[in-house]
Amino acid sequence: MAEYIKQEMKMYNETRKIMHSDIQVSAMCVRVPALRSHSESIWVETERPISPEEAREAFANGEGLVLMDNPAENEYPMPLFLAGKDPVYVGRIRKDLANENGLTFWIVGDQIKKGAALNAVQIAEYLIKVGNVK
Repeated sequence: MAEYIKQEMKMYNETRKIMHSDIQVSAMCVRVPALRSHSESIWVETERPISPEEAREAFANGEGLVLMDNPAENEYPMPLFLAGKDPVYVGRIRKDLANENGLTFWIVGDQIKKGAALNAVQIAEYLIKVGNVK
């Protein structure tokens, strides 16, 4: 088995913990100098085939997400332009060429706001809203 770095194992373990399941996860993390945004190239395998159009609709309706996916104009999330913004931006949504049930997409989010501070506030707001915290 190849060696995985600490950040890759953190992603593996935290995803399984958050999802409360033994979901299969694999990650390759690479440090790239960026001002304040994290970016991820994501590949998912779903139980049934999902078209890029169906995925776009789901992302467009997702709370805290902004769909930025216009392949014809090369418009997709870029870390340089999204630092300091609250939502997570999703783009480059496409069918995986190697797996009928696979999709790939690219996400970008501000690592301080969404990755830490804003995320904590949004979780607290949600817990209050559903009555878990008073």
